[in-house]
Amino acid sequence: MKRQKRRSKRPNRAGPKTRARSEVADEVPARRVFLRKIRNGAVATLVVGTGGWFLIGKVRATMREQDLTQIGNGNPTVVQIHDPQCSQCVALQREARDALCEIGDADLQYVVANIRSPEGRQLATANGVGHVTLLLFDGAGKRQGILAGPNKSDYLTAAFRRHLKRYGKS
Repeated sequence: MKRQKRRSKRPNRAGPKTRARSEVADEVPARRVFLRKIRNGAVATLVVGTGGWFLIGKVRATMREQDLTQIGNGNPTVVQIHDPQCSQCVALQREARDALCEIGDADLQYVVANIRSPEGRQLATANGVGHVTLLLFDGAGKRQGILAGPNKSDYLTAAFRRHLKRYGKS
């Protein structure tokens, strides 16, 4: 059996000094906790704000990319007839974006016509094409070519450069 320690029955001689020290000791952790919360809040605000900034940029780019009114605004345009649930369409979109990055900041617009929207379906029907297709338009909005099926970025880069050379601004 273990022995229990006995507490001394002596009165506390320190008196008010001990209490003052314990109050100070209690304040220090409270202040540290408060400062830690401030720091964590600032870091969280920075992270959420930065994430929001990039998210807003991505949403704006996506909205601009799906704006079919850009066809015929004076710049040659590549329009992808796209079904977001089709894996081949998603792969073609990735390859087309890679090809556009290879071209750089040329005057070639990229627009996505979602075939599940009324506008996208109407554009596909008017041009007699299905999804997994790229339509090449000149600056006046007249269709100049069709690239059907999944293609690699090298082939698309060459096709986009030819299209720009023929129908781009000089």
